[in-house]
Amino acid sequence: MLAMSPTLSLTAVSLWRWDAERGRERHLLRDVDWTVRPGEHWALLGANGAGKTTLMNIAGAVAHPSDGTVDVLGQRLGRVDLRELRERIGLVEARTGRAFRGRMTAADVVLTGATGSIALQRHRLDSDDCARAAALLARFGCAALADRPYDACSQGERQRVLLARALMRRPSLLLLDEPATGLDLPGREALLAAVATIAEQEPETATVTVTHHVEELPSSTTHALLLRDGVAIAAGPAHETIRGDLLSACFGTPVRVDRVGGRWLARAEAAW
Repeated sequence: MLAMSPTLSLTAVSLWRWDAERGRERHLLRDVDWTVRPGEHWALLGANGAGKTTLMNIAGAVAHPSDGTVDVLGQRLGRVDLRELRERIGLVEARTGRAFRGRMTAADVVLTGATGSIALQRHRLDSDDCARAAALLARFGCAALADRPYDACSQGERQRVLLARALMRRPSLLLLDEPATGLDLPGREALLAAVATIAEQEPETATVTVTHHVEELPSSTTHALLLRDGVAIAAGPAHETIRGDLLSACFGTPVRVDRVGGRWLARAEAAW
């Protein structure tokens, strides 16, 4: 049986920008190798400024690297229309929700995912789209929100609605950029429970969750990549990489990690 092609493959990827203040190039990423396969669920961990957003922009076909090769969904960046490629990638980030205002309901927001647009384009939708939107809202515990104005939903409810939106076109790659930021404890747990269903319900979809905090990782996490100053210091199965010694190196401070019920807990230890 042939192995499935990687969903995402980066080889020796570097990215730099000209720093006018210092009069030299500044590396944002340096020689990153990373392979994500169908059905894998990655955590991308690192401190502020580690290069997580830059790496996500490359993975999401938003930016090109300065050096190295990147294949996303079997397409080599630099040889493909990025706009068409992005249509096959799901994205959940806090700022996405700011575009949905006015009288749009939660169901309307989810349906925009079928067309990849901000405006609701009902003339492009069919009964299958409506059925999938309703099923996704129900799966994520949001069925009762369907007719509620999106603006009237809590932050946690909005994030689950955006997750449903991102899955409308059954993307092969789903990027979750700090999806739990600003959520209270119940909202965070409801969101992570929703994310965890993807492994079962969308078995070929690969996900990448970016966060500073291991407590914000769903129990479905299978792998992790640790970034520090643009360099990947560890990458591999979650049980091998989400460890105290490696997280200590990643964040530059002593860290203790425990795992309880399939989830991770971390705390910084006194360095003196």
